[in-house]
Amino acid sequence: MIDIHSHILPGVDDGAQTIEDAIEMARAAVKEGITTIIATPHHKNGRYDNPKQSIIARVAQLNDIIKQHNIPLTVLPGQEVRIYGDLLTDLEANELMTLADTSYVFIEFPADHVPRYAEQLLFDLQLKGFIPIIVHPERNGEIIERPERLYQLVKRGVLTQLTASSVSGHFGKNIKKFSLQLIEANLAHFIASDAHNTTTRPFHMREAYDVLNKEFGIDAVYFFQENAELLIRGQAVYREEPERIKRKKFLGLF
Repeated sequence: MIDIHSHILPGVDDGAQTIEDAIEMARAAVKEGITTIIATPHHKNGRYDNPKQSIIARVAQLNDIIKQHNIPLTVLPGQEVRIYGDLLTDLEANELMTLADTSYVFIEFPADHVPRYAEQLLFDLQLKGFIPIIVHPERNGEIIERPERLYQLVKRGVLTQLTASSVSGHFGKNIKKFSLQLIEANLAHFIASDAHNTTTRPFHMREAYDVLNKEFGIDAVYFFQENAELLIRGQAVYREEPERIKRKKFLGLF
């Protein structure tokens, strides 16, 4: 299993704080069945800045430590970038970290809204050959209220990544319900842990895939697992024609 979103790098953001924390997370990842994990520390979110070269160096150090502890886990470099106006300029200047050195790049929206310039920026990213992936849209206030916003972005080629804890219900029934609706409407392309630690924000990947299997069948499990593999290889991922989430159904009136 591949996990494309984690905060396993120690001491750089609100994820693992120490080397010991990172080792504990690595062991927990292996217990979940994860063999490869992308470290995606926060960047430009107002609290944390983690430049590309720093991430690459820290990932190399962490892999050495994990190997010393005989933990069968490979960590790849990535970054969770909060959307900002000069994002494309910095990406082209090689100052931002794509996922595992591919064309895929994580884009995080503010928790409560989608910036007005987002659609144009995401379009411009694609024109330059990058593939934007919106992280945890199921937890964005505006997208929850207006899922049409996400539909329009996906329709224009943007990908999305849901959090395993959302799918498994650990963020509440409403977030789980909305996550399943996004999956049903082909508005989700990846499931990843966004793990920050082993206690309050653990992996829950196996549990999320169990929910997927129960709700949509084994083909849905393969879809998301294979997309993660395709991503780290830098290959085109599977995507189905997106559908709108009906407002009445979304509000639970059906």
